[in-house]
Amino acid sequence: MITLTLKQQPSVPLEAESITPDVVAGLDHAAIRALPVYLGKRSCRLDEFFDVDGAASDQIEIRGDAARVKWIGHGMTRGSIKIVGNAGMHLGAHMKGGAIEVSGNASDWIGAEMKAGTIKVAGNAGGQIGAAYRGSLQGMRGGTIIVVGSAGLEVGMRMRRGVIVVGGPVRDFCGLQMKGGTIFLLGGAEIRTGAWMFRGTIVSMKPLPLMPTFSYACQGVPDFMRLFARRFQEWGLTALPHDPAQGFYRMYSGDASVPGKGEIFIWQPAE
Repeated sequence: MITLTLKQQPSVPLEAESITPDVVAGLDHAAIRALPVYLGKRSCRLDEFFDVDGAASDQIEIRGDAARVKWIGHGMTRGSIKIVGNAGMHLGAHMKGGAIEVSGNASDWIGAEMKAGTIKVAGNAGGQIGAAYRGSLQGMRGGTIIVVGSAGLEVGMRMRRGVIVVGGPVRDFCGLQMKGGTIFLLGGAEIRTGAWMFRGTIVSMKPLPLMPTFSYACQGVPDFMRLFARRFQEWGLTALPHDPAQGFYRMYSGDASVPGKGEIFIWQPAE
């Protein structure tokens, strides 16, 4: 395992696309220390900011408050990254495989436009989780993102495939222009959930203030909830209710203004 221990907080956000298993796995210790990172417009060495320990591996552990370190795990296809602390913007962006785990909080654009792999954040996250970058038509196209805490704006914007689970409350525009995939909101969301939604599924365990462009369709417990209940167990999350004796889900379709064929399910516990 390669261990990177942050020496000091960078004065401005540090761009560290080189911190990925695909890059470090084939390098010797000296080459890893010399990897380029960027502080503003200045190119620096990795060891100016991190103490580097361990042998060459596709497993990386980062220790310290990396809230100002951006692009960790960018485009990774294999291996794992464990961050003991916080993580900066664009964590796991364009990810194609492997696993990232964060013990603290993470910033905006987690898993932006990712295609495969798993990202789990034990704390809170920023906005645009699994989203498309500005000007891009497709966000997340596969993989799994789990945030145990809360999240910000535009979660899952333009996502096409994959799964996002957020344990705490989510801010406005969750599922904006969503084209596929599944979002679980265990703590509910603020306003405009599913705005301009074409396809995909949003499941909320708390009441949602739905827009008038979503219409009530039916209620019950769809079969896919049982499948996801098993996956929730594998992910170590709170059990997903799927027994009719516990209650049911109200399904709404929309967004009719597009027009779209998206689905929003809202859990209604039994009285």
